[in-house]
Amino acid sequence: MNPQMVLTTGQDALVMLLTVSMPLLGVVMVVGLVVSIFQAITQISEATLSFVPKLIAAIAVFAMIGPWMLTTLVDYLRRMIEAIPSYVA
Repeated sequence: MNPQMVLTTGQDALVMLLTVSMPLLGVVMVVGLVVSIFQAITQISEATLSFVPKLIAAIAVFAMIGPWMLTTLVDYLRRMIEAIPSYVA
């Protein structure tokens, strides 16, 4: 396994990480921003008001795109496991 293969594998892993995590992180970030703006406008400083909507949004995102996330990760892991002989040789 040469250094180029290591860098390519690491780059592929980071791209996969970003691809799979971005929908969830994006939705939770937008919900958090909306709740923060609402709290700033109304001057409500309740801690659960910011936590509960983000939790509900995360569960909704997992329910909607969870199967895609799982399929993408399983395909990636299958490719990595199948590539082990080429890394050893």
